[in-house]
Order: sequence, then structure tokens, then C-alpha cells
Amino acid sequence: MLNQKQVRNNPALIAKGLKRRGLDVDLTSLQIDSDNLKDLEQERNNLQAKGNAIGKEVGLKIQSGISPKSDEINLLRNKGNEIKKQVNTLEEKEKALANSISEKVLHLPNIPHKDCPEGKDEKDNIQIRYWGNPLKGSNYKEHWQIAEELGLLDTEKSVRIAKSRFVTLFNQGARLERSLINFMLDFHASNGYTEVLPPILVNSASLQGSGQLPKFAEESFRCSEDDLWLTPTAEVPLNSLHRNEIIPQEKLPIKYAAYSPCFRREAGSYGRDTRGLIRLHQFNKVELFWFVHPENSNEAHNQITSDAEAILKELELPYRVSELCTGDLGFSASRTYDLEVWLPGANSYREISSSSNCDEFQARRSSIRTKENKKTLLVHTLNASGLAIGRTMAALLENGQQPDGTVILPKALVPYFGENKLRPQRN
Repeated sequence: MLNQKQVRNNPALIAKGLKRRGLDVDLTSLQIDSDNLKDLEQERNNLQAKGNAIGKEVGLKIQSGISPKSDEINLLRNKGNEIKKQVNTLEEKEKALANSISEKVLHLPNIPHKDCPEGKDEKDNIQIRYWGNPLKGSNYKEHWQIAEELGLLDTEKSVRIAKSRFVTLFNQGARLERSLINFMLDFHASNGYTEVLPPILVNSASLQGSGQLPKFAEESFRCSEDDLWLTPTAEVPLNSLHRNEIIPQEKLPIKYAAYSPCFRREAGSYGRDTRGLIRLHQFNKVELFWFVHPENSNEAHNQITSDAEAILKELELPYRVSELCTGDLGFSASRTYDLEVWLPGANSYREISSSSNCDEFQARRSSIRTKENKKTLLVHTLNASGLAIGRTMAALLENGQQPDGTVILPKALVPYFGENKLRPQRN
């Protein structure tokens, strides 16, 4: 979340930062509320000081020999009790106003990094680099066609089990999904990441800490009987691993790699990618997450992006890297690189990983700190998909497709899958 002190003391600077996102936000009411809260705190502190002084006076008078039941002592105690009532009333007002301010601030997104390119939407994103040689032509099938022909998945049965936007994988499809998860986790672990298998259900505090709540409640699946939600991404539980903690500086950076199923309603996306593995309510993903010292977050952002790219290179999948403009940033991000894999059947690049530096935004919401020279400061958090499994499978199917109906798999995946290609299955 944004620094409430900055919102109160320099609202123009905050408004200017949000303006870069295309948000015209009037912070006047929030500033007034913050000033009123400060006044209430001061008034309460003054009353508490008076109450403490009266209590001290009562003690001194009793020590001097005045009877505890005297009118003078009773009068002072009555004054003290009246002050306590006033303090309690002020504390209730403070709590209500503080909650109101917090709710408003929690709805405000992160401020874009100073080097984030300006722009209104995805059309203004900047393409940074390309890797690989994209296959191009009119004779390539889309991944869902290949998957159906090879018997890798079934969507009709999935509708029977759940609803649309779910898939059930069979035989080679299920084995390929499992192989990709294991390959990615092993690869990242060999590069210094700690493997984590977090809970799939997360509480509201975890979602709020990472930035999904309260803004995106309608895009998540909730368990109605408990304060638990199906996680939209492993970023949520990974961020919460150190919620309300002070991480010793010598332990930074902390680098986690986690597999988890992810669940999203995909609100507002209906009509797009209705077939195949691109846009589902449930999908698997390997997530990378870093906690770093604030001075190192820019360097860490380049490294976590490179780590996600390394998977695409190992799998021999052509891709490009784009930097998102200010108007296309995610809620919690200050700067983001998208990795887009080439799909020859669709004749387009599609996002397969989003790598974001959230600076202190999530750490402030989750109270994750470190200490430097006895001074407490917020850490910076970063995340990247390393990678989305279904989209990786789609890319492998389209880039490895052969005229005889088989699909050639990259060498790096063969030890995990057990074969070098997918073949049509005999009935």
C-alpha cells in the first residue's frame, strides 16, 4: 500500500504518480481524514496526560495523609473517570477513522517506477528484445487442435465435472504437465531458489498483503464457510511467508520457487481464448518470488526476469520481452516485464510470464521489514512466473508440431517425460 504519511503530507506527489497510470484521483478527502485523525490522536494524548497527572496527584495526596475516601480525593477520581470516558470515545472515533483511511488507501495502486515508460495501454508497451526463430506459415495448427487430435485433454467432460473454462488432461497430456512442473522446479532450485509447496487456500490477510484484496475480490473464488480463498497465484502465499516479520539483513535476498494450482474467475475476459489452455479458471504455475534490500531491487528485477527467460531458452521456445507502460501496469507493480512466447498456430506472441518489481508496496501492506544500522526499513518484493504451465504446453505443441501428427519435445524435457515426442494414441 502507499505510505499514508506521504498521502497526508504530499498528496500532490501521490496524485501525480497515479496520474501516470491514467488515474485522476482527488486525495483531498483522504488528506482531510488523515489530518482529523492526527488531531484526534493529539486530543487523546492530551487527555491521557491529564488523566495520568490526576492519578499521580491522587497518589501524592493520599501519601500526605489525606483520606482515600475524602471529598477531595473523590472529586479528583471522578474527574479522572470522566477523562477515561472521553479517551474511550476518542479511541473509538480514531479506530473508525483509521479503518476508513486504510480502506481508501488499500484501493490505491502502486506508483510507477521513475523509469517505467509512459503510456495509456498495452499498445504503448515497449518491445525490448527477441530470442529464437519464430516459425511462420499458414500450415500450423493451433494448440487446442493438436491436443484434441492427440487425445491430451477433454473439455466436455470438464464442463460436466465443473463448468466451462476447465480442462481435464489425459495420458500424454497429464504426463507432460507433470514433467513441466518438475523440470521447472528442478531448474530453479539448481539456480539458488528454495522450493516451496504452499497452501492452496489463503486467508484474506494474505490476499490483502499481496494486493489482490480488496480491489479484486470479484475475480477470486471464495470458500463461503471460512475466511479462505482459492489462491489466484503462489505469489500470495509466498509474500505472506514473512508477513509481520523482520528479516535479518544478512538473509537477504530470499528467493523462493513454488508450484501451485491457480484459480481465477477471469472477470471481464469472456469471449477471449475460449478454447484450449490459454485462459482457464484453474491452471498450474511455477512462481518465483524474491525479498530483497531496497537498494538491490532493480538488479534483482533484471535477474528474476532472466531466470524466467532461461526456462524458455531451455525449452527452445522463441519469445520476446516487453516492458509494460504506466497505463498497463498491474495493481501492485511499479515496473513490469512481460515474456511473450511465440505461437505459430495462432501466428502471435502470447504472455507466458509477467515479471514485476513491487518495491515496498506489498511489504508495507504485509509489514515485512529488515534492519540496517538499527534502523527498520521495508524490504522490496519481486515476482515472476517461471512459468505458466498450460501456456508452456500450448507453446510446445505449436512449436513442436510435425506433419505426421507427432510433436517433438525439447531435449531438456526428455529426461522428465521419458520420450522425445508426443505420438497419436491408438484407441
